[in-house]
Amino acid sequence: MTRARPPHGGHQIEAFLEMMSAERGAAPNTLAAYRRDLDDYAGHLARNGTDFERAGAEQIRRYLGDLDARGMAAPTVARRLSAIRQFHRFLYGEGARGDDPTGTIDGPRRPARLPKVLSEAEVDRLIGAAAEAAGREDVSAAAKLRSLRLHALLELIYATGLRVSELVALPATAIRDDTRYFAIRGKGGHERIVPLTERAREATAAYLAALDEKERPPVGARGGWLFPSSGDSGHLTRQAFARDLKTLAASVGISAAKVSPHVLRHAFASHLLQNGADLRVVQQLLGHADISTTQIYTHVLEERLRTLVSAHHPLAKASGD
Repeated sequence: MTRARPPHGGHQIEAFLEMMSAERGAAPNTLAAYRRDLDDYAGHLARNGTDFERAGAEQIRRYLGDLDARGMAAPTVARRLSAIRQFHRFLYGEGARGDDPTGTIDGPRRPARLPKVLSEAEVDRLIGAAAEAAGREDVSAAAKLRSLRLHALLELIYATGLRVSELVALPATAIRDDTRYFAIRGKGGHERIVPLTERAREATAAYLAALDEKERPPVGARGGWLFPSSGDSGHLTRQAFARDLKTLAASVGISAAKVSPHVLRHAFASHLLQNGADLRVVQQLLGHADISTTQIYTHVLEERLRTLVSAHHPLAKASGD
């Protein structure tokens, strides 16, 4: 079966796809998606009496409006616009037209996704179950060590808000008996200071005491990890931690789909804000370079403010009180 081509601009689409394949190494699935998007765009322009070389910003906005009218989700519309931008830049670069009409086009706003957050009670259940398992003596030494490790990981991530990649790759020198805080180098090479709670220190100390010296490189050894593993990386993987965490969650009646190391990082931030922490402080603890990233948690602040107003504002009280 022969696939129908758009009435205008088919050769320009082919040239663009060849460039994307040869110069940028685009995968076949990516090229197929670009083709579908640009074919649809070409068809819209043709139905409105224009083509790639004559279309202006207004025609592109009408096309985006048409996508919205068809019920396409904002991420899909954003992807279509990205393809159109790249295509028009290609046409400009090739001299097929003297301007790029996409320069003034704004993409659709994606609704902010609120992070999944566990309640304080749910986090307490998780950590309590991990502590109980770590305290059992009727298990093998290997099982005991795994339980102690999971307890230490849970206490550390909830106490510090570390990214899971930062947590599992902590060096063996990061935490010692007298550690009250430590430095971590996060995204972009930015270093921050992370305070350590007494509970996290105690759980980590218990884990380290049980860690066999043959498995654990000496603290000062090059390449030593706080959570060593026999895998290629030399340390525990994010996937292994996530798997153990989900198993623990299921054992205390919390849906495994609701729990991940990243969700515990969100819980750290949300619970701090719920209990009065400043947004800027939370930004520093999380290692966010920009406060706008931390502002996904403003729903927590808004809820706290509503509660404060309801509890203390005289006009919020019921009549007759």
